[in-house]
Amino acid sequence: MEKTVKSHRKGTTSPRVLVVTPEITYLPDGMGNMAHYLHAKAGGMADVSASLVSALYRAGADVHVALPHYRKMFHIDVGQLISDELRVFMSSLHNSRIHLAEDRIFYYRDSVYSGYNDDSFLQAMAFQREVINNIIPVVKPDLIHCNDWMTGLIPAAARRMGIPCLFTVHNIHTQRATLAQIEDRGIDAASFWNNLYFSRPPYNYEESRNNNPVDMMASGIFAAHFINTVSPTFLREMVNGYHDFVPQGIRSEIIGKYNAGCASGILNSPDPACDPEIDPYLEVKYDADSHLHAKQINKIAFQARTGLAVDQNAPLFFWPHRLDPIQKGCSLLSDILYQVVSKYYDKKLQIAIVADGSYQPIFRDIVAFHNFYDRVTVCGFDEKLSRLAFAASDFMLMPSRFEPCGLPQMTCQYYGSLPVARDTGGLHDSVEELSSDGSSGNGFLFADYDDGGLMWGIDSAMRFFDKPESFRQAVVARVMRSAKKRFNYDVTARQYIEIYESMLARPLVRNDF
Repeated sequence: MEKTVKSHRKGTTSPRVLVVTPEITYLPDGMGNMAHYLHAKAGGMADVSASLVSALYRAGADVHVALPHYRKMFHIDVGQLISDELRVFMSSLHNSRIHLAEDRIFYYRDSVYSGYNDDSFLQAMAFQREVINNIIPVVKPDLIHCNDWMTGLIPAAARRMGIPCLFTVHNIHTQRATLAQIEDRGIDAASFWNNLYFSRPPYNYEESRNNNPVDMMASGIFAAHFINTVSPTFLREMVNGYHDFVPQGIRSEIIGKYNAGCASGILNSPDPACDPEIDPYLEVKYDADSHLHAKQINKIAFQARTGLAVDQNAPLFFWPHRLDPIQKGCSLLSDILYQVVSKYYDKKLQIAIVADGSYQPIFRDIVAFHNFYDRVTVCGFDEKLSRLAFAASDFMLMPSRFEPCGLPQMTCQYYGSLPVARDTGGLHDSVEELSSDGSSGNGFLFADYDDGGLMWGIDSAMRFFDKPESFRQAVVARVMRSAKKRFNYDVTARQYIEIYESMLARPLVRNDF
């Protein structure tokens, strides 16, 4: 970039980026004394935010983070700190790059979201009130990066302040509220109401204040200077109308940004902690060169822990994501579970489900009815057990109806487990059909969202499993090495930096990253 734009902060030309996120898993120690306290995760956004911020920090960017102050989840009890510790603690808040939104609604929570719409709305309003009223004026950012509907009002406020804003769409969830409800929570929306997206075209502020709800997600997309989804294919699918569940207002604004050249897709990457070379939850750590024997040891440990028949040579399929019948395709697996186990009974095929969700009782009933306890295990989600299952498994199942990005199909490749996935969204961007000679591809894709499609994918995986061990070993090693180079947050962060630099019309960091 040749053009240089002066910073909003007097006396400096170094651009400052404020990342606004309702959840995060970790931050680098150098960002402030509080970094090691922070862990608040509900889903993939926490990992994405943490890894992106860390990569930006390593690159030398002047990056700051705004997030709610979840005192209980952060294990911080200010009341028990002695005076000297309290003074140091409070000083660290002012001197760090971490900016906590203060409100009692965050302090005593056990989880990021409660599942109740009213509670989520109050959280979102408190978070955005603090960011707009207190954090942005202190940080004085040159660019703001917001994430999902809980930050959907901030791009509109940023436009009023003359600050460019990037808005990342992780999921198509939204909430609606009137201007009166928003202002009742301490946000002066009257100053930026014309940058919001309403349920119907507003005549004027007063006319719409009490009876024309604002769509939070659509507002974030509408007001942002640039948006991105978390996979290129899912962006194109929404623009082309492939998914009828996307609200029309959100889709129309995405189309507008896309047609204006102000939208792109950036594929997420796995959590760097999910690496078999360093994973503390494995029975044996390993890399691409040592995976064969190590995965057998981890398989035996997983089988013994979950009640599966102990057999290091049994083909093991792993289901690692939530049992959501609307998105994740678990109904497809339940429909053919008996058929799969019966068809490959002599091959000793096993299936491991380590996930929560509404379909868990259905799978338990099928296992009990057919007495499949030594062939199929159904466990509630547990991080340690899930990591071990990645290492133990030969294949990972992901037959999603739609997928904004997805992480398990990339994470499994780190561990040498090949994905069986439907060809949609982020799965299309990260899984390619394995060639017959094993020289290219990394998994097994099927196109049709039905029982036959998933069965075809499992059959393809089993044909691969029947290949000579030396052939499989070479293919898995290649996939593991390729995944580490391709799916990592240095690659992802570089793409975000390029967007930042384009929006700022100047370099974000001095050295190439």
